[in-house]
Amino acid sequence: MNKRIFALMALLTLTAIVSVACATGTAPTAEKTDTDTVDLLSLPKNNQGYRQASAEQLASALKAKKFTLVNVHIPYAGEIPQTDALVPFNDIQNNLEQLPADKSAPVVVYCRSGSMSAAASKTLVGLGYTNIIDISGGMNAWQKMGGTLVNR
Repeated sequence: MNKRIFALMALLTLTAIVSVACATGTAPTAEKTDTDTVDLLSLPKNNQGYRQASAEQLASALKAKKFTLVNVHIPYAGEIPQTDALVPFNDIQNNLEQLPADKSAPVVVYCRSGSMSAAASKTLVGLGYTNIIDISGGMNAWQKMGGTLVNR
């Protein structure tokens, strides 16, 4: 009889331990992999008609680049890798040949700190571009998160 009680107590103890472990554990989550990327077009537009993304979001989106990346900073101070065009923020309307002809194509703009790219974003929206993404903090934010700049 003592063996039976001991076995029953052992079983109850084991059941309690397993139940507590399962109840306090967290549900498994999908791990991010290097192939996971941020879809910049899923970000909401601000009240001026363009989207704003962080340097970290840009870095993720660059893994599967599906946009035109434009440096609008003047004077030239380097660029984020994979930049497609250099267009002065204050003359962007006269350099549209460097941008996609399809005004619904995604265009990501950046400068050194964010002020020139915000101005360029407003201009592009005013010209009918519908998928403009401005990188908040520009190259400064890119470098702060550990990104490097390249020079042409």
